This record gives sequence, C-alpha cells and structure tokens, in this order.
Amino acid sequence: MSSNFQHRPVLLEESIAQLALRPGAVVVDGTLGGGGHARAILEQTGPDGILLGLDHDPEALEAARLQLAAFGPSLRTVQCSFARLEEAVQEAGFEAVDGVLLDLGVSSHQLDTPDRGFRFATDTPPEQTPLDMRMDRTQGDTAADLLARASAETLESWLREYGELPGARRLARAITEERRREPLRTTADLLRVIDSSRVGRGRRHNPATLVFQALRIAVNDELGALETGLEAGIRVLRPGGRLVVIAYHSLEDRLVKRCFRAEARGCICPPRQPMCTCGRTPRLHPLTRKPMRPTEAEVSQNPRARSARLRTAERIEEAA
Repeated sequence: MSSNFQHRPVLLEESIAQLALRPGAVVVDGTLGGGGHARAILEQTGPDGILLGLDHDPEALEAARLQLAAFGPSLRTVQCSFARLEEAVQEAGFEAVDGVLLDLGVSSHQLDTPDRGFRFATDTPPEQTPLDMRMDRTQGDTAADLLARASAETLESWLREYGELPGARRLARAITEERRREPLRTTADLLRVIDSSRVGRGRRHNPATLVFQALRIAVNDELGALETGLEAGIRVLRPGGRLVVIAYHSLEDRLVKRCFRAEARGCICPPRQPMCTCGRTPRLHPLTRKPMRPTEAEVSQNPRARSARLRTAERIEEAA
C-alpha cells in the first residue's frame, strides 16, 4: 500500500520560497506525508542538508522513505505527531534548526483510502467504511469509540466548534438517541443519522463534510496538537529560521494567525496595566500580512488545494 501512497503537495513553490533555504540547512517537515514538500526541501539543501521528517501515520512514513531513498542519510524520519517536534529535534541531536514546515490536514491518500474512514466515499459502499479517522491506527480511540460514549454536550461542542455546523445540538441529540438502539460503526450509520436529523439543509456544502471534519479533529486532537506544535516549532528555530504553516480551514488558520501576532507582540499584560509584569519578549516577525493562497492554475489541477492558506514567520533574537 505504501508504494501507492500519493499526495500532491500544496503551495509547493510558495512554501519552499518562504522557507528561504540554503545548502546545508537543517529543516523539520512536521507533516511528512507522501514526501512532496520534503523532496523539494532536500533538493534545495543538498548535498549536506538534513531533513527531519515527522508523521503520525506509519503508512506515510514508509511511503516517504521509499520515495526519498535516493537522498540517503540526508533524510531522517520519526513516527510522531508534530506536537512532539521539540523532543524529536533534541533526540536527533540538533540544538536548533533553520526551518519548520507544517502542512496541516489530511493527505489525499488518507482521504482516498476507504478503510481509514476520513470521508464518506461515493465509490465505496458506506456500510463497508468503518468510522476510524485515526492518523495512527495503532493507538487511540476511533471516531466510532467517541460516538459511542461522548455525552450529547460534548458532541455538540465538537460539532459546533470544530465543524461550525448549524444544528449541532439537534444532531448531537440524534446521535445519542440512535446509539441507544444500535452502535454507529460505519459511515453509513452516521450518514443515516445526519440525514434524519435534517441539519445543514440548503447549504452549499454537504453537512456531512462538516460533521466528518469535526470528528476527525476530535479523534486526533488536531487543534491541541497544533498549539503545542507551533510553540515547539518556535522554540527549536534559530534566529533567522522560518516557520511555514499551511492550513486548510478557518479554525487552524485563526489559531496560526493569533499565535504569530502574539509572538510578534511579546508582552501579554492587560493594555491598561502601566508596566509589563509578564516578561515576554517578541520571538517572531510575521512575513505574511495576509495568507498566501493557491493560484487558479493549481486549484484547477488539484481542487483539494482551494482552501489552503500559507503563513510564514521568522524567528528573531529574544531580548536579553
């Protein structure tokens, strides 16, 4: 399966340009995926550069190792979430790195592999598609597990916050009522409840898309991992190093935007406080006032790129 792992890198030229790479640089790709961005990074930093590639998904790591085998020891891989980025860098023996890339979201391979359960595939009977959604299928709860035991209030909060779904309360109650009769194990089970609850009717997008997004984020704690990963990325960058993040929905992008703004400001004391007592100093200089978006040509070739937003910030020397 790994040899067939396909993922077209989004905003490839833009992300490589924003990283401002040089030969011999040490770079962390926190979401290695199929290795598309990694290949371009290794080509830019060769022959002496190092790419430390992280991914939660063991299938992605295996595929990347095969795809990038020609780069030999220049590629080092670790199976872990980018939430453990700082630990991975330290264990690899680096005090600091020149660049960090985080390409968030789900790869095309994960979406297109029915038994991963990330989407309701039209080319596969939904009754045969398990509600899994884990990035690493060797550990953690599946979406079916969460649907089986989460309270109606918790389900509503996920659907409202992570999916931004109108009718979140109604669907949460419908799920808890349905599971009393029969567990929700497959995408067909969940789709049936979504349809019967009549949420999201009249919207441009299928409401199930928002529901699946919310569950995927909850299963993998994606926003919590992003907060931790951003902090780790900042900490491991040397002054002048760059942090590049590609987000695919508004929740991720807002979190990145707020982080970059806060780290550029430094002090987080209340505005009316006469003197700073927090002691925080700026650590980042944002380089993208507005996020970079894919061109029409890229979207026509890869429709899944249409929602991508790229932001970049540069590490600055902290005041003594």
